[in-house]
Amino acid sequence: MEATEVIMSARTVEEARELCLKELGVDLEEAEVEILSHGKPPRFLGLGAEPARVRARRVVAGSNIAPTAVEIVTHILQSAGTSTTATLRTANDPNTGGPLIDITGEDSGLLIGRKGETLRALQFIVNLMVRKRAGEMNSRVVLDIEKYRERRNESLRAMAMRVADRVVASDRGIALEPMSAAERRVVHMALAEHPRVMTQSTGSGEERKITIMPKGGSGQTSSHGPGNRDDDE
Repeated sequence: MEATEVIMSARTVEEARELCLKELGVDLEEAEVEILSHGKPPRFLGLGAEPARVRARRVVAGSNIAPTAVEIVTHILQSAGTSTTATLRTANDPNTGGPLIDITGEDSGLLIGRKGETLRALQFIVNLMVRKRAGEMNSRVVLDIEKYRERRNESLRAMAMRVADRVVASDRGIALEPMSAAERRVVHMALAEHPRVMTQSTGSGEERKITIMPKGGSGQTSSHGPGNRDDDE
């Protein structure tokens, strides 16, 4: 019986990934790949080294746009001349219902941009191309680079709580800087159960922002640099 999921260790993530693909007997576009550990290089006298570990599983049936998405991302990265690799983390992300693709490699940091602007632009282009080729207009592909989205979301949640404390202390609303719809959603959710403040989105387009306001207060608003309601979508 053929394996459907394997975990491999090697000197680098790339080597561990190739071992997984070989063991499963599939191409990169046909597997979900999760980097468990990037490993650690050896220190003095070669001590302290840890191998990279990767888990891979076959793409489940019905995830027909996942291979297409990985192929398109790979083509874009190669055309741009970047030293990066696109791998499928999951074919059906529970938050979006679509593929989640990781981009890793020496040049991956260049593709994030200021506050993720380059990453969002790349994701927009990929989704246009996937929808045109696959003919599924409701599909949504999400790109991530070296777990950037997780780090950014944690930063947004921490910022939201700090600003909420300021709002409670001053009894004045504070407007945050403009954010993308996905980032506004993170802030809304972070404060959804807060007993003393509420959030509301105002503005349009790229200038759409969140204001954090005291519940039942006067709600005078000041600005803040870089009822709970998600009205962004």
